[in-house]
Amino acid sequence: MRVTTFPPRLHVLLARDAPLGVVIRRGPSDRVATLLWHRQRDTFELGQWLKGRLYERRCDLSPSGTHLLYFAMNGQWKSESRGSWTAISRAPYLRAIAFFPKGDCWHGGGLFTGARRYWLNDGYGHSILRDTEEVTRDRDHRPDPTYGGECPGVYYHRLTRDGWTFESHRKSGPWTSVDHFERPLLHGYRLRKIAHAEFARIPGKGCYWDEHIVIEPDGTERPEPDWEWAELDGARVVFAKKGALYAQRFDCKGRLAAPTLLFDFAPMTFEARVAPYT
Repeated sequence: MRVTTFPPRLHVLLARDAPLGVVIRRGPSDRVATLLWHRQRDTFELGQWLKGRLYERRCDLSPSGTHLLYFAMNGQWKSESRGSWTAISRAPYLRAIAFFPKGDCWHGGGLFTGARRYWLNDGYGHSILRDTEEVTRDRDHRPDPTYGGECPGVYYHRLTRDGWTFESHRKSGPWTSVDHFERPLLHGYRLRKIAHAEFARIPGKGCYWDEHIVIEPDGTERPEPDWEWAELDGARVVFAKKGALYAQRFDCKGRLAAPTLLFDFAPMTFEARVAPYT
């Protein structure tokens, strides 16, 4: 029997006030690595690997790039983590300085609402195993519940916070929907994000996945179905495609130039690493 293999899936969190980012690399499905992206020089620093699932659309990076908030699951339901948990760590590492066991995969994760404040997507509730004074919980933040409590309920709020405009919502079945977001680029270009949410897992994509369209100044649409993540980074467009990260700059005439490979994450394999803090 032939086994189909897929390139690692990539999702990226960009710091709003610093030239940093965290790349979340998943592959195989129960292995995930986090890396710090120094965006000024396009170098990547490995943080840690997790044996389990990290829900990238329920994660966030603090404005300074110092702290990572994430939701993860390893299925060890009788452990102190209760099998799933929300945590805050020092990016790009996963060792928790704040640790909130969940016990299920409803809700979880959250968003940073300020430099050192965060909203916890609590839902049916977390317990507190470890807390920190480095960041504090924002109990006054009440995001619009329109998108629900799971991945879109964090991810879509992160998109609109970071410069995307919600354009439309379409349901194509009881558990299937497509949401369109757009953001301006430079020189009259725009980027459309088509966010899919489906009950059935699509091989190589999962229940939640994105595709993108670049809209040129004259309105011409250039579909980029293989871009699984894309964003404006200063004066360039950065995107993930087939396990690698690329950048596209604008040329002297204001047109998007050919993409440049920044890093190919496909060859990476699991390695046990210890965070440089306790």
